[in-house]
This record gives sequence, C-alpha cells and structure tokens, in this order.
Amino acid sequence: MGIAAGLGFSALMMANAWLFELVRFAGAGYLFYLATKSLRSAWVGGTVTPAAAPRRAFFAKGLTLHLTNPKAILAWGSIYAIALVPAAGALSVWSLFAALASVSITVFIGYALLFSAPPIARAYARAKRWFDLAFGVLFGAASLKLLTARLS
Repeated sequence: MGIAAGLGFSALMMANAWLFELVRFAGAGYLFYLATKSLRSAWVGGTVTPAAAPRRAFFAKGLTLHLTNPKAILAWGSIYAIALVPAAGALSVWSLFAALASVSITVFIGYALLFSAPPIARAYARAKRWFDLAFGVLFGAASLKLLTARLS
C-alpha cells in the first residue's frame, strides 16, 4: 500500500471522487466486518491457546492482514502529501518509503517480541474478551463515522 501511495494512487483518488468513495465504502464495510467479528468473539468468549500452525503461517496471516488494510493507502498517502514537495524526485519518494517501511517493520517486530513473552501472553489471554468488546465498539463506531462523514 505504501508503494501505491508513493506512486500517486492517493492523488488519483482525490482527482476521481468515485474512486475515493469506493475505497471509503470498502473501508467502512471492512471495519463493520471487524466489529462484528470482535463482538462475536467477546460474546462467545473462550480461552486463548497457542495454535499448532507453524510460525510461517502466523507471519503470512499477519503480513496479509497488514497489506490488505484499507486505511494504509490513505495514511501513507497523507504522509507523502505532507512530507514531500510536489516536484519531489524519485529519490525523495523512495527515501520516505524506506523510512516508513523501516518504522513499520520495527513496530511489528516489537509487537511480536512483546506478545511472545509468556507474562504478556498470559495477561492478554485473561483480558481478551474485554479487548474484543472494546475493539468491536471502536470498529463499529469508525465504520459508522466513515459511512456518515460529510466530505466536501
């Protein structure tokens, strides 16, 4: 998504309102799906147990989730719009991309290390229902806000 933003996809969406609206409604639908999934998980409950899947499968699932996140192109696009001058060359675009990618990788490695620590994993397992409930409400509110936002 960062490469798409760097190549001007966000500018394309701003020039074509229908494309922006399509991404907005897709994002709202995705957030509603996440809200429903989180609220259902909070309702059903259950325990968190380590899955038997290989670590590669967890990595692939996390990477796929991040790369298909609809907010990424808008977030990265806004960073490009703020940080780069209109006549920025390819070196500036790729340098900013490298910096953003490095920060993202560092954050995600940090999450992986943090949540792989047994005390943190146990604490998360105990609080999972509350996290699911909170995220369900927040995702639902964000979806509603996206659907009802007045953009002009």
